[in-house]
Amino acid sequence: MNITRKIPTLLLALILCFSLASAAFAETEDPLAYLNGQLRVGMECAYAPNNWQESEPSDTNVPIENVPGAYAEGYDVQWARIIADYLGLELVIVKMDWDGLIPALNEGQIDAIIAGMMDTAARREAINFSTPYHATEYGMMVNAGSPFENAKTIQDFKGASVLGQKDTALDTVIDQIDGVEHLTAVSSIPDMVARLQQGACDAITVNVENAPAYMAANPSFVLITFAEGDGFELPAKGSCVGIRYDDDDLVTLVNEALAGVDQAQRDEMWNTAAEKAPA
Repeated sequence: MNITRKIPTLLLALILCFSLASAAFAETEDPLAYLNGQLRVGMECAYAPNNWQESEPSDTNVPIENVPGAYAEGYDVQWARIIADYLGLELVIVKMDWDGLIPALNEGQIDAIIAGMMDTAARREAINFSTPYHATEYGMMVNAGSPFENAKTIQDFKGASVLGQKDTALDTVIDQIDGVEHLTAVSSIPDMVARLQQGACDAITVNVENAPAYMAANPSFVLITFAEGDGFELPAKGSCVGIRYDDDDLVTLVNEALAGVDQAQRDEMWNTAAEKAPA
């Protein structure tokens, strides 16, 4: 037997087997395997029509993992469903306070923030963002009969006491008003709405597209919008998905999922959420 002639043949066979195995591994490797089959999404569940909490299951809401017997519903929830389906992952909703979302993301408690969050320079220092999934415009809300009810520009609110939400542009943009009384921000939109209703402030800043839900629950509220150049300068154009900086594959795939939904579908999703939102 000529052993020396069989060694190259055996070596060639081993190399071929290794190459085939490597190719098969490359084809089947899942870049999102570290998520363990789930997409854990954080949101407030208190920011209708983007997201809110319900007590009964439906065909469109999703159980809230950390609130037994409660379900998340809203525009952001439907986006979370679309993204999770595109990724082939189980959607898990985690309810959190607004100021806890970014720390929870970076600590690995959640995998994404889908909560009407803007991609701002300050937040970019901590996390990455997808492309926008919803555009926004800011306005002001006052009580009927307010001396600021007929304001045409944000500068007409000089001397007004104005309230925003902590750690959001709804608070920081208030400083664009000369001579304003910038009140200490509160932690949630419902708190802002309640304080305006109680007369604890002259005005609150709002996302214009969310205002109909606030006014439906509070008929005395008046929405004030501004012509281009007379309103607030926003740090970003709209809501994005927040993702950890190391999760490059997830950012790419989320952007693919967002790109697959055209504007007509987005409008329909928003209108449906606005109609269903609690008063």
